[in-house]
Formats: sequence, structure tokens, C-alpha cells
Amino acid sequence: MDKIGIDLGGTKTEGILLDEELQVIERKRVSTNQSNGYGSILDTIKDLVNELKQKSEDDTSIGVCTPGALSKKSGLIKNSNTQCLIGKDLKSDLEKILNQEISIENDANCFALAEARLGAAKNHHTVFGVIMGTGVGGGLVIDGKIHTGRTNIAGEWGHHCIKPNGNKCYCGRKGCVETYISGPSLEKKWNELTNQNISVSEIIKNSQENAYKTWKNEFLENFGLSLANVIDILDPDVVVLGGGLSNIPFLYDEGRNLVYDNVFSDVIDTPILKNQLGDSAGVFGACIL
Repeated sequence: MDKIGIDLGGTKTEGILLDEELQVIERKRVSTNQSNGYGSILDTIKDLVNELKQKSEDDTSIGVCTPGALSKKSGLIKNSNTQCLIGKDLKSDLEKILNQEISIENDANCFALAEARLGAAKNHHTVFGVIMGTGVGGGLVIDGKIHTGRTNIAGEWGHHCIKPNGNKCYCGRKGCVETYISGPSLEKKWNELTNQNISVSEIIKNSQENAYKTWKNEFLENFGLSLANVIDILDPDVVVLGGGLSNIPFLYDEGRNLVYDNVFSDVIDTPILKNQLGDSAGVFGACIL
């Protein structure tokens, strides 16, 4: 059986068709056009799936990678930055229009699954996949399978608290990891220090500025503490970083060292690796579902 994967992103939706050996037969990206609403997104996925099916000479399974999580209680999408998905029964609605059962998981879980099966963490037993970008999330894969937990929140390290009276988070709490090491929070911190509104990639180019050392040290301190907490609990065989911030080189030496400094162990050598699949991890993970 061939496998179709759909990665539903905020700006683009990617579809891929793989054979049994997970070799690419066809792939295509189209605009998500989320401003056109939920119905438009369903139509986009339907058209993409039908186009990919035409390239297959076999039956096809379908997996979908989506922003946001599925509520264990209701099955509806929650916490999605594609806001028109929130409160929608995406799985059932897609199954109706595609006339086929599908598998669906959030983007962090699909990322972790793809890197565990095909990418940087291949052949490792316990894999923690990290997303650091607009938000902070993660996924846990054990023996090649996603571990979602009792209530579908396994891997949500972005909303554990590192400072009880710290920054306000959209979730209603204070001090969440996401409010310190996500892209927007890092850019906000730079603005507080310099009154400049620039992206993280631009901030790193300003490494000669006096404020940079303060900004970087705080970033590394929070990264080290946050990820060390995860390692203390899970003790994974490997951590793989993904998302836009995974391209920051100092996370793999200075950042790793700060993580190690905070881990509760006399022996700490957990590999902290950059992803190998880039922004294609989601769509490969969707296929593997």
C-alpha cells in the first residue's frame, strides 16, 4: 500500500506520496489560504489527496499533520495557530469528504516520528523531538511509535513553568517555557534591551552589540534549564531540535553545555542534534502515521 501524507501548515499545505519503502513517488505544495476559512482548507486537502491518488497504482493510506492538538475528550482541534481549525472535528470531516479512514496527529508528533524513523534520530529507542519557532512544542517517540500519553499532552514542554511569577502566557499561566525561548519571546526581549524590532536571525548578526551578551546568556540559561527538566524526566536516548530556531549554531555547543549543567546526573551525554528532514519532517511523519 502506498502512503499519502498531508502537512497542513499556516501558509502552505504539502502533500507527498510514498511507496512501501518510503520512497517518494510524488510531492506538491500549495497555499493554505487559511483566510478563506475552514471549508477552503478541507477543499484544498481533498484536491491534493485526489491528485496524489492519481499518481498511485495501489491503494493508499492517508495521514495528516496538523497545527494544534486533538482534544482527547472531544476529538476537536485545540491550541492551533491556524485559528479556523479550533473547535473543528477535522478528522471526521476529512474522512467524510475523502470517503476513507485517516490518521491525524499534531505537527510536533509528526516531526518527532519522522526524525525517529528517517532522520537524525534513526535507530534510537526513545526520541524527544523539539519544536522551537513561533511556539515551543515537542513530541515523544518510543520504539518508532508516537507516545501521546493519557490525555494527548506528552511532549508539551513549552507549557511547563520555569518561573512561577514570570512572563504571562496566552494559556493563562505565567512563566511558561514558550514565553522565554520561542522566536517572538526572544524578539520581544531584544526589543526591551535595545528598542529594536528585528527577527532572531537578525539579532544574531548583531553579536558585537553590548546587549547581545545579555540577550544570549538569558536565552541559553532558559534553554538549558528547560530542556534539562525534560531530560531529567524522560532520559531520552536523543533529543532532536526542529523549527526555525534549530538553525542557531550555538544551541549545539554552548546550549548543550547549559543543558548538561542542569541535568540531575553524574553522567550526561544525551545527544542534542539538529534535524535532518527540515520542513519536510511533518509531511513524512504524516505518511508514517
